[in-house]
Parts: sequence; C-alpha cells; structure tokens
Amino acid sequence: MKLHSDPNTSLNTVTGYGDGYIEVNKTEYAHAVVFGPEGDVARWSPESVEQIDATAMAQLVDLDAKPLPEVLLIGTGNKQRFLAPALLRPLLKAGVGVEMMDSQAASRTYNILMSEDRRVVVALLPG
Repeated sequence: MKLHSDPNTSLNTVTGYGDGYIEVNKTEYAHAVVFGPEGDVARWSPESVEQIDATAMAQLVDLDAKPLPEVLLIGTGNKQRFLAPALLRPLLKAGVGVEMMDSQAASRTYNILMSEDRRVVVALLPG
C-alpha cells in the first residue's frame, strides 16, 4: 500500500507499506526500522513482537537526550499487539507517550504527527 508522502521531502516519511516491507523516503526495508523526522533510518533489532525486550526498547529513545520525543509509536506488524508494561515504564516515567498499533496505522499516524512538527519517533516491524 502506498501512503501519501509529505511535500517536505527533507523529512523522513513513510511512503509505503506491504507484505514484508516498509518503505521510507521511497527506499524499501525488509527488516524492522526506527526513525524520527530527521536523521538516519536505523535498523531495529527485533524480527517479531516476541523479540522485543529491554535491549530492543533501549534502541528506540535515548532517555539522556534532550528534548525527548513527545510520543513513540510502535508498529507491531500486521496486527496490533501490546508490550509488557515493564518494557514501557522507563519511557512513560521520562514523559514519553507510547502507542502500539499495527504497522500500517503507525505509519499513517507517524506521517501525520511528523507533518505537524511534533517530536515523534516510530519503530516499525514489517508485516
């Protein structure tokens, strides 16, 4: 599925999503990725929701960096899955909102928040 791209091409935008891939800035990735509006699109270590652990969560947000993102979106593949509260606690304690949804919904939500100049980070597992 192609998503509408943001007219500001200097920002990281999810441009597509499909079976086994995520497309960011018209580049396909067949693995999990994490990124914000600016900077690199980085590989995220888990290959499935079951592999998301404290180490994988630590890759998403540097809690010592300022400013912190307002929200972290986690795309859990083809369907919405929820993570254990213990994995979310450090982020929530630091004031970062965390939302889990299927990766297609997370992609659309990220594009909207990014276009509104919100401090957002998204981590996406391909479906």
